[in-house]
Amino acid sequence: MDYKKIYEEWLSNPCFDEATKAELRGIADDENEIKERFYMELEFGTAGLRGVIGAGLNRMNIYTVRKATQGLANYILKVGGKEKGVAIAYDSRRMSPEFSMEAALCLAANGIKAYRFESLRPTPELSYAVRKLGCIAGINVTASHNPPEYNGYKVYWEDGAQITPPHDSGIMAEVKAITDFSTLKTMSEEDARKAGLLVTIGADVDDPYMAELKKQVKRPEAIAKMAKELKIVYSPLHGTGNIPARRILRELGFENVYVVKEQELPDGEFPTVSYPNPEAAEAFELGLKLAKEVDADLVLATDPDADRLGVYVKDQAGEYHVLTGNMSGSLLAEYEISQYKELYGLPEDGALIKTIVTSNLADAIAKAYGVKLIEVLTGFKYIGQQILGFENSGKGTYLFGFEESYGCLIGTYARDKDAIVATMALCECAAYYKSQGKTLWDAMIEMYEKYGYYKDDILSVSLKGIEGLAKIQEIMNSLRETTPTELGGYKVLEVRDYKADTKKNIETGEVTTTGLPSSNVMYYDLSDNAWLCVRPSGTEPKIKVYYGVKGSSLADADEKSKALREAAAKLIGQ
Repeated sequence: MDYKKIYEEWLSNPCFDEATKAELRGIADDENEIKERFYMELEFGTAGLRGVIGAGLNRMNIYTVRKATQGLANYILKVGGKEKGVAIAYDSRRMSPEFSMEAALCLAANGIKAYRFESLRPTPELSYAVRKLGCIAGINVTASHNPPEYNGYKVYWEDGAQITPPHDSGIMAEVKAITDFSTLKTMSEEDARKAGLLVTIGADVDDPYMAELKKQVKRPEAIAKMAKELKIVYSPLHGTGNIPARRILRELGFENVYVVKEQELPDGEFPTVSYPNPEAAEAFELGLKLAKEVDADLVLATDPDADRLGVYVKDQAGEYHVLTGNMSGSLLAEYEISQYKELYGLPEDGALIKTIVTSNLADAIAKAYGVKLIEVLTGFKYIGQQILGFENSGKGTYLFGFEESYGCLIGTYARDKDAIVATMALCECAAYYKSQGKTLWDAMIEMYEKYGYYKDDILSVSLKGIEGLAKIQEIMNSLRETTPTELGGYKVLEVRDYKADTKKNIETGEVTTTGLPSSNVMYYDLSDNAWLCVRPSGTEPKIKVYYGVKGSSLADADEKSKALREAAAKLIGQ
């Protein structure tokens, strides 16, 4: 059926409400808008749904959310997980409360109990709730750091991580098999509550979650010593982090926490930023202004669903420096592993886990401490999968895991990145170094001196719509057809094609396997500890080029990184 016929069908089908039809009638004269909304179905991918809010097949609305939930319900019933129930959380975005309730009522109509949070909560707490409540699955309604017009729907499995094989393909198949929206089940909230199939959760999960965070503290004596002196500026960027981040810092004894007032309250319009991403400099403009006023030691910002943390730290001269996700992740990896070693001694099977697009500084840290470095595909769920593997086999001790996109996890109480625990740990880390007369920037430079000046960055290019999808595919096909001999002055040593599961040594021609699941990613190992990786974004219409270099100083690393960025742009035709 072509997109125009599907559009007409939505206008005439009694299963769609009048508000939906009115919105669709409003675009009757806009052929391109009709096409964009109906040329394809909003795809239920390995992370769930993510898209622009609005009426239509290719949009986030109560019907696409209901369809996704019906597919999930069908899969849960098929694997016999009905009795365990599903935990549901949501963030501060437009329609998040409505979409989370829609999901809860669809599950209830299928006889599956829904445990829905009373109000917005961070993503990592949803991950924790799934395990705490013994649920078969979890749903989180969030579009993370996307612009305000987006929302999303992430699915978790009983281990607390986002779905991985075989559950991801099983759920996707069930969602895809649904072709008639009128067959989707729902019921009233009143009936769901009466039947005991809709339960509200809150403090009963909040309190034990906070207790788990506190167990991750390594140096309480450093916090006790410096809590009155350390000055922290924090922004939740209009999202879910405000209450839990402030609560954990307060309960640990940090007294000087200054919240960015303009960004304190939940607001799905994100009025102070063009998009609420702690990776973006604009997200810190208000925080840095406040930091200078109060002479803060560090400035922290969590994204709307509080799984990513952005950081600025002050040096001895009073200047603020940004820490990228690779930098803050490496700083925490060094701190957590060194403290673990000092306090308990490192286990023989200890492991540091990172994604393939994360800094090689992690490899250097793992090597220095004699712990295993495990590399996984992009997406924190693969780090969660490794933790589950350790649990099931009884072999392997999780020490720390992080990814370049500003996310890490300390401990195994959850299976997703947690900006609340990262906030706590960075403040602990700052207190520890402050007690030695050092700033976090001093600690960062010390680490660079110890391991080398690693610098990692990303080039991200938006390619929207049907044409954009085709262009992204064309770029990936071209990379597979032609292998460059050098990039940015570095010799290409090895090429990994994760889709074909091949790893080719350029010098010898030897081809081996990557050892990781199939993924549309091309990776180039380069000379002198440099690397470059190309992949389409899994959540936005973008192609991303990640790259990293190792320099002899900050200036040398900057120069080398700039040359590699130019090569990256040329590689994807920019």
